[in-house]
Amino acid sequence: MILVTLGTQIEPFKRLLDYIENSKLKCKIVVQAGHTKYHSKKMDVFDFISYDEMEKLIKEADLIITHGGTGSIVGALKKGKKIIACARLEKYGEHVDNHQQELVEIFKDQGYILELNEDNNLDDLLLEIKKFVPKEFKSNRSEFIKKLEGEINNS
Repeated sequence: MILVTLGTQIEPFKRLLDYIENSKLKCKIVVQAGHTKYHSKKMDVFDFISYDEMEKLIKEADLIITHGGTGSIVGALKKGKKIIACARLEKYGEHVDNHQQELVEIFKDQGYILELNEDNNLDDLLLEIKKFVPKEFKSNRSEFIKKLEGEINNS
């Protein structure tokens, strides 16, 4: 099963769903579409999914295809999932700026995910993801907190 997550932004993100709809995928595809209205013969599309149901779907998924939201990417990485991420872009009215593009590129460059963009093809990425071994995600939260505490204590 493939889980697709579009997040909760109010801007629609039909472009990612069009990539999937036009792909050769034939397996079960569940989509958390948020505010994006989309009708598909290929995908089971839901507006919003409860936290518990989302956790269950992530656990069951063989692959996560997601927007470039940090929480969506990191949450799936922490569960050891393979991820293809596609950034919402300002030029298409999918977000207010291009911060998702920057985030997706960083995660891709560090070996955590594959990136779907205007210059590649989902079907090709689906072949690549079969061999892709993502870098294991390790949070630097404790290091960040130590640095922050040091800054606070020194001010």
